[in-house]
Amino acid sequence: MAKFGGFGGGNMQQLMRQAQKMQQEMMEAQEELKTIEVTGASGGGLVEVTMTCEKQVVGIKIKPEAVDPDDIEMLEDLIIASFNDAVAKAEEQREQKLGKFAGLGF
Repeated sequence: MAKFGGFGGGNMQQLMRQAQKMQQEMMEAQEELKTIEVTGASGGGLVEVTMTCEKQVVGIKIKPEAVDPDDIEMLEDLIIASFNDAVAKAEEQREQKLGKFAGLGF
């Protein structure tokens, strides 16, 4: 049997099986991320934004005491901060689930 690049036929098949297994695991992790929700908060919990790890916003909660008609800018800032916090948490989850696949070309 001819060798290619130092690998025998059996070794190449084993590498292909491992690559297919890793690809399947990555696809499963990506599907799991669609179901994981994270919540970002600001103002000590006055505003909360909930999103999936695919960064789809699924909920926003604003406590009444966060609403000051004379200071709408504060509420806007709290919403932005909560959203950014949720995005950071979603990225952290993505890194935990998919980080091991980085650089593998999948």
